[in-house]
Amino acid sequence: MATAAPLSIAYSPCPNDTFVFDAWAHGRVPDAAAPTVTFADIDLTNGMAERGELDVLKVSYAVLPWVLDQYALLPCGGALGRGCGPLVLTGQAGDAAALSGKTVAVPSERSTAYLLFRLWAAAEVPGGVGEIVVMPFNEIMPAVRDGKVEAGLVIHEARFTYQNYGLHKLADMGEHWEATTGLPIPLGAIIAKRSLGAGTLAELARAIRTSVHMAWQDPEASRPYVLEHAQEMDPAVAEQHIGLYVNEFTENLGEDGYAAVRGLLERAAAEGLVPALGPDALAFP
Repeated sequence: MATAAPLSIAYSPCPNDTFVFDAWAHGRVPDAAAPTVTFADIDLTNGMAERGELDVLKVSYAVLPWVLDQYALLPCGGALGRGCGPLVLTGQAGDAAALSGKTVAVPSERSTAYLLFRLWAAAEVPGGVGEIVVMPFNEIMPAVRDGKVEAGLVIHEARFTYQNYGLHKLADMGEHWEATTGLPIPLGAIIAKRSLGAGTLAELARAIRTSVHMAWQDPEASRPYVLEHAQEMDPAVAEQHIGLYVNEFTENLGEDGYAAVRGLLERAAAEGLVPALGPDALAFP
């Protein structure tokens, strides 16, 4: 990597991130120095981006309008897909109307999950929801189960484990997004400081893409790293998680990926939820 010191990066301990970054984080990517890694929940990395902390960050696509002056969106390493959207969970079975005026726990007010939820609720929940409570994503299902909140917006491996908590799926934000747009679901983005320079940004993208390829070629190599940091330690759940969130969009955003990101942020801006993007805001230097 063309920089005097190791780059600093923060991403979550979730299986898709540790799978993607394993080779790079452990110095196995040729001609790329291993970065200094910080593990942090998405709400924390979103805040880091807004404060301009660290060189590289995994953040919510929803936070991009606030940080693209300092950071560039990388064309690889992130999380988009189909059939992988956030879920709204409740303790009792019901429909969207049952959420009217209810307290909902969310992983971050600047998360893509929350943005998708806001767009869905505006269309589907009569009168809107009630209080929004932010908490770490791994605390949301227990809070719903224990009656501390009336509903929860969950992400990551919670898709596969919510029934273990006796919870019910009220709605799938991804299904709503795909049905109304036909586009993949933009969840997590990889961003890097523009001040690193175009050459270093290009090398960074190469290192991340190589790390992805190496993980696909030898999945067993990343297994210890994945299971060491996973919130859900069941190896089968970790594999499901990786299979869902690491896909062709992780290798390269491509035309559909960029269309999904711009579509989400333009739709949100039209609703007054985020600042409007400039025409070249998503362009990679």
